[in-house]
Formats: sequence, C-alpha cells, structure tokens
Amino acid sequence: MMKKKYVRVIFVLVLFISLISVYSYLNSNDGKYIQVIADFEAIVDETAEEGYDQYLHQHLNADRPNEIVRIEGEDYVKTSGDGFEIVEQYEGLDGHAVLTPEEGTISWDVQIEHPGLYNVRVHYYPMEGKSSSIEREFSINGEIPFDGAEILLFDRLWDNLLDEILKDDQGNELRPRQVERPEWTMKTFMDSEGYYDEPFLFYFPEGKQQISLTSLREPMAIDYIELYQEPVAKPYDEVKRQYEEAGIEPTTGQFIKVQAEDAVKKSSPTLYPLTDRSSPLVEPYHVSNLRINTIGGFNWKQPGQWIEWEVEVEEEGLYHIGLKQKQDLLRGIYSTRSLTINGESPFEEVNRIRFHYSLDWQMEAIGGEEPYLFHLTEGTHRIRMMVSLGDVASLIRTIESSVLQLNEMYRQILMITSNTPDPLRDYQLERRIPHMIDVFTEQAEVIESVAAYLEESTGEKSDKVAVLHSMVRQLEDMVENPDTIARRLDTYKLNVGGLGTWLQTVREQPLTLDYLVVASPDQELPRAQATFFEKAQHEIGAFFASYTEDYDSIGNIEELDRSITVWITTGRDQAQILKSLIDDTFTPESNISVHLRLVPPEILLPATLANEGPDVALQMGEDVPVNYAMRSAAADLSIYEDFDEVSERFRESAILPYRYEGGVYALPETQMFPMLFYRKDILEELELEPPETWEEVYHMISVLQRHNLEFFLPIEDPMAQENQTLVPNAAFSMLLYQNDGEFYQGDLTASALDSEISIDTFNKWTQFYTNYKFPLMADFPNRFRVGEMPIGVADYNTYNMLSVLAPEIRGMWDFTIVPGTEMEDGSIRHDVSSYTTAAVMLDNAEDKDASWEFLKWWTNKETQIHFGREMESLLGEAARYPTANIEALEELPWPVEDYNNLDSQWEWVRGIPQVPGGYFTGRHLDNAFRRVVNANENPREALADYIRYINEEIDIKRREFNLPQ
Repeated sequence: MMKKKYVRVIFVLVLFISLISVYSYLNSNDGKYIQVIADFEAIVDETAEEGYDQYLHQHLNADRPNEIVRIEGEDYVKTSGDGFEIVEQYEGLDGHAVLTPEEGTISWDVQIEHPGLYNVRVHYYPMEGKSSSIEREFSINGEIPFDGAEILLFDRLWDNLLDEILKDDQGNELRPRQVERPEWTMKTFMDSEGYYDEPFLFYFPEGKQQISLTSLREPMAIDYIELYQEPVAKPYDEVKRQYEEAGIEPTTGQFIKVQAEDAVKKSSPTLYPLTDRSSPLVEPYHVSNLRINTIGGFNWKQPGQWIEWEVEVEEEGLYHIGLKQKQDLLRGIYSTRSLTINGESPFEEVNRIRFHYSLDWQMEAIGGEEPYLFHLTEGTHRIRMMVSLGDVASLIRTIESSVLQLNEMYRQILMITSNTPDPLRDYQLERRIPHMIDVFTEQAEVIESVAAYLEESTGEKSDKVAVLHSMVRQLEDMVENPDTIARRLDTYKLNVGGLGTWLQTVREQPLTLDYLVVASPDQELPRAQATFFEKAQHEIGAFFASYTEDYDSIGNIEELDRSITVWITTGRDQAQILKSLIDDTFTPESNISVHLRLVPPEILLPATLANEGPDVALQMGEDVPVNYAMRSAAADLSIYEDFDEVSERFRESAILPYRYEGGVYALPETQMFPMLFYRKDILEELELEPPETWEEVYHMISVLQRHNLEFFLPIEDPMAQENQTLVPNAAFSMLLYQNDGEFYQGDLTASALDSEISIDTFNKWTQFYTNYKFPLMADFPNRFRVGEMPIGVADYNTYNMLSVLAPEIRGMWDFTIVPGTEMEDGSIRHDVSSYTTAAVMLDNAEDKDASWEFLKWWTNKETQIHFGREMESLLGEAARYPTANIEALEELPWPVEDYNNLDSQWEWVRGIPQVPGGYFTGRHLDNAFRRVVNANENPREALADYIRYINEEIDIKRREFNLPQ
C-alpha cells in the first residue's frame, strides 16, 4: 500500500512539472510595453456630431492668450437653488470659499481682456457626500459649449483606513478598507470619457462673460476658478538635451523599490490593494496564505482613474523608472497609462505608455530598450499613473460613430420591413433608402481600417478584431446582394450589438502592478519571471497546502461566547464584503461572532427539515418567509420591543409580503420596482414625449407602430423560472393597483381577481398583446440599445445595465415614473408593485436575541450604505445595490435627478401580500393570459376558470394549517 501511495505522489509531482513546462512555453511572449506609434485619426459623422472637434474647428484661428484670469469662488453673481454658502478658513484654506450643494447652479462674471481659447481649472475641496465622483455641468453665457462639457468629473481622494495590513485568525491578510482623505485639490476641466488626452479648451470672446457650474452629483467647496494655458509637454529628445545643457548627470548606486500596494492616494475606492498568488516572485509572498501584494487589476480600468506613490530620493540626478506589471486581462489590444511626477508630465512620450498582453509578470524600465531618464531632485516626489485611452480613443470614437449610423440605418430598414420581414419579398431597400448602400460601403471601409490598425499595432489577430471583421464581411456582402438585407436583419442586429460590446471591452484598460523601481542607470532591475524550479516549488507547496488550509471559510472563524450562523445565497464577492463588514463593525460592537456560509438557495429547505439550517438566512425570495412561517419554521420578528422602530427603515410596501397572521417573519433587504425607460433621441425624432397616462401610451403606440417600432411591457418567461414561484406580472399589477384593485380579499382568504376592476384590468392588459401585438418575449435592454424598442417599462436595475453595457447611447436615454391612470378628480395614480428579497430568522435559531441583533445591524442605514458602496466599488456601477432601506438608498451614489425620479416612483410602490397557496396566483394569472393571447379565449371566462383553481389552493392550504376559512 505504501509503495502505491509513493507512486501516486511521484506521478502528481511529474504532472505538475509537466504542466509548468507547458505553461512556461505557452507564455514565452515577453509582453513588453512600448510607446505609441503613429496615431489613428478618428473617423466620425461630422454632420451628426456637436462635439469637441467641431468646436475647436470653429475656433481654429483663435489666439491662445498667455495669461491667467482668476475668478474667486465667493464672487459669484447669482445662484439657482438652496444651500450655497460663503465660508471662511474652510478645511484649512487661507481665505474664503463657496460651498456648492449637489443641486443647483452657481454663476460668475469674468472680464476677458484678450479673447481666445483658454483652459479652465478649479481649486476645490470634495465635501462629504455619497462617496462618488463629483459631477458638474459647465456653461458659458448660459450655453453648454460642446458635448462633453455637460459632465465634468472631479475626483475624491482615497487611501487605506490603516497603515498596516490586518490578518484574520487563519493567517490571511485582509483587504484594507478604503476611506476618503479629502484635501484642497486643483483639477483641470477634461473629458470625463477619456476620449481626449489634453484638457478642454474653451473660447471666450472679449468683454464680460458669465460662466456657470450646475451640480449634477455630490457637493464641493470652490476656492477659485482660473482661465489659463496648460503647458505642453516637450518631446523626450528635447528634454534630454536640456539635461545635458544644464549639466544634470545620471546617478550611480541608487536603488529605490516601492511596493505598489503601498500607494498613498487613489482616485477611487475600487483601487484597493489585491492578492496575487500567480508567481512566487510577487512581494510579499506566501505559499498558502493570502498576502496583499499588488494593486490595480480589473478594478484599475476606467479612463481617468489614477494611483499615486511617494518616493524618497536621497541624491539629485537622472533615474530610470521601472515597473513590475502584468496585463493579462485585455488580449488583442494594449492597456495605456500616463505618468506624472509631482503633478507634471516630464515629457510627451510618457503621456501614452502601452502595456501589451502577457500572462506572466514583466519587469522593464519605462522606455524599453533605451529607457527614459527622469530628473529627480533630493526629497520626496509623487509618481502618479492614470488610465488613459491613448490612441485607442480615436478607435473607440470611430466605432461609436459607426454604431450610431448602423443603428440608424437599422431603424430605417425596420420602418419598411418590420421586425419580421417576409423572406420571399423583395423590399427594394436600395431604392427606398437611396443612401443605404453608400452608408454600408463607407462603414465597411471605416471598420476595416480600425481592424487593420489594431492588427498592425498589436502584431496579432484576436477576438478584438474578429468582431470587426465579421461586421465588415456582412456589410460588404449586403452591398453586393442588397436583396438579401431584409432576411438578414437579425444577424445584422447581432453584429452591431457586438460592436457595442466591443466598445465597452476596449474602453476598459486593466493593469496590475507589483512594485515600482526608481534606480540609477547602472543598477540591474529585479527579475520578474520565476525560474522553472521556483514555479515547481510554488505549485507543489500550494498543492500540499490545499489539504491543510481552509479556503472555504470567509474571514475569521473563531467563535466567541455568543455565536450565530448566517447563510448567504448570492455570490462570493457579496459574501466577502459582508464578512468584512461583520468583522469590522458587528462583532466588535456586539461581541457576537458570525459564521458566514455561502450556499445555494435550494439547500435551505432540506437543511431546515434536518435541523441543520442556519440561524439567519439572507437574500431569500419574497415567498419564503410566509411559507416557512406557516410551518413554524420562521421566527416572528414583531415580538421584539424595538421592531416598530426598525420597521420604520422601510416602506410598508416592503414589509407587507412578510406579514402573516398578525406577525412579521422577515426584514426586507432589497426592493425592486418598475420605471419607464425611453430613448430621448428617437422620441424627439418622432415628436413624442414620455407618456404620463395610459391614454397617452395608446396614442404613442400608434405612432411607434407606424414606424415599426415597439413599446415594451414586462412579461415573464415561465420556462425560465425553473422551480421558482412565478410572481404576478408587473404590468398587470401596475394597472390593477392604479384602478384601486387588489389581489386578495380583505381577510386574505380568497382571491379578489374576480372583481369587476380585476376583470377589466385583465382585459386591458391582454389587449396590448391581442390588439396591439406586443411581443410575448423580448430582450428589452438590447432592443432598447439598437432603438427597436425606444420606450418600455422595466425594473429600475435596467438603469445599471444600460449605464455600463450601452456606452454608445450614453446621454441618449433617461427614465421616469411609469404611465398612470387618471382619476375622476384629475389626479393621476402611478402605482406599481415591487419584488423584495428577505432576511429571515429561522425559528430553530439557538440564540434568537443575537440573531435579532444581527438583523437590526444588517438592515440599518450605515451597514446598507457601506455594503452598497463596497459592492459598487468592487463590481462597478452595474452592481449598484437596490436596498430597501429608505435612507440608505438616498445615500448611494445616484445622480440627483435620477434619484429624484426613483424616489417619486417609490412613493407609489405597493406590496403584494403573501398568503397560503398564493404561489398559484402568479402561475394561473399567466396561464389565463396565455389562453387569451394564444388560444383567443374570452378574457373574463379564461380568468374565471383559473380563479377557481387559485381559490381551491388557498382553501386547501388554510385547512392544512388550521387557519380560519
């Protein structure tokens, strides 16, 4: 037996060594970073663009006055809105400043002696807010000068909460929490999208002009605004000659290493230090425990994000700057960074430093084979690296313009063919849309030029160019065979959607750093790649450690005198954030330890039946608490003295689904409800306004359908629900509640869908699909993106999806409250239903008081804010948390106008009660709907048939649990 065991171990070791050899061979690409080659000139539709390029072209011959014009913040001439205030000695400032809130407009007069183009900068202080970037709109004499000036970003400054890295009781280092470190900062007005490297130029005519800043998000204090000329970085060759003329010599014997995770300042809380175990040469390193040893990664990807390090130099002279870096997330293109020292660019070349794709760590001085020399004086210096799109910006602008033109062409074709064209019909599209062939020909050439540039600059063909080539091939084939265009519209739409995804992917510029080196030219840089034996030792050690280390537990696992078990069913990222918050705040404050486990949701029921369940379960479906309460498996939370105080955190619509027989069996965590999304550009083109009532919707539908466009109402796919309870349709619920209908009778013992209000509502709902031919299945976000469905009702988290995944329609869409029903007194009701997730205390919890303390802590304002901000910091804007806590949602980083829209709709939200047997309501409502739509049955009869089944099930369940009939 022992001999067989040794043979197995030897086999495993040989297998490891073989895999390492293969990995080393496949990863032989050196992935060096080089500087930018000849720029690609953006090709855009100038007739449709009201952007910065056109603005500069209009003022091509304007002067660039070499003077500084200062406007003191306190010298404003007018404001619009409340909260503006002049203060003195604010946060250490020597003098006066003006506080600007997150809403309103402030204006200053400025006297221009010399007309021309000026850069603009502001000296500001980021006041306490919602932890997101500050946004302002800039206008001159009441007009926004160009697209891009409508959203200017001003950073908040972030750092680790503690200087040292903490460890859990398993020896793993914990990710440091990020906290804001506000200070007075100078910021130049630049493009928030990163399409332009240089600061914006604004034209000011002679005489008295008025400039205004309109608050879009977050408050800030303003000391002064300056009109000035931004210095232009010189080429390196010129700077090098200046070194020689000034007699500045390279240093010798100097070697300074700065760990990248020791950054002193960052522009975003997402830029927290990371753990990397990909190589034994990362610093610091441990074979089995987690070590905080890198920074950046996929979090450091958005244009404008920056990280700053402090370097102490002992001897003045010329230095090389080296980076140990890895760019293993963006294949087929390069990641770009700009570098400044003490706030200034040393020379032109470091404004666009490329980092090419490589699976392994790379170490090289900036400049490549002939590294650049940087002049550093004795003392402390700050090196900042910022995400820049570089020359990729022109590629993105080109494809973005192409996507807009191709989408516009798709809509024009759709107006002729509809979205279900007859495959046997020749629509003669080339005759009815005379410019169609020209557009396809031009865009094929434009997209092909982008693909060719990418292939030349990266030296490879990858998935990044494959998407472009697919679009080019289809466009060329459509030009040659225009009679096939109609029947290929679906493929065309998919390819254009692929371009939209390409835009989002290429715009992200990730990069991971291990450390920086500032060294004399005579110093050898450290080795970045591990040797074969180092890799083998690392892999073998990690293999054996996997049998001894507990990688499944999250955070501290030591139990205190009072301890509870909590199950979470969402994802590991959410679980790690929650555990971090528990260890940071809940356990120290309550002296209650929490054993957090990540489990699939379907395991809760069998575990509870086996008496192996948790004390608290999070992220449970809306139907779970009452179903468990009926079986005496969930604890009644209303028995606690402070329950009424806790319940005030939520709207009654969020609590209602958890009420049962006088008790409340859960607290809401999240609450989701519908909003009306619409494409501003398309509605403007059709001379339509977002509808306020359903009567206006009927009018809009006729206009949309004349152009073969569609209005979207939410409808569930019953096949996609798996074993989940099918909730009542959101559109039907909306219409029912707006007409003062109910799902159940007052005592909740029977369905109320047999009322005349319910039947009339059901008839109106089905008519959208029988009379107006609404689609029974639709991918609303994608069809909204291409303009096929320019308006529709959808859950408000669609906002997050569109913000992140549809960059090409940025600024072209908005959302507002849903259409309402006009009452006899002229008022309009905008009621909608909601769907919530629950935090449930199980009835078999050993320490119910400790579990209640946890539920109170988890659902309070501060915890929900911290969790929501951490989620967004970790996963980006797409993960914005839909908390049910009223005050917490207000503090999450929503733009003011968007939050106001949400809050306006939230006031109209109604909860749907959960009753025994109520799971039949949503299912049979859908069955009745489909009998009307698919089988053309009478709506009243179809609904009546299924109401009988609903009532029978409610009656059965009430008898089963001995409830009053």
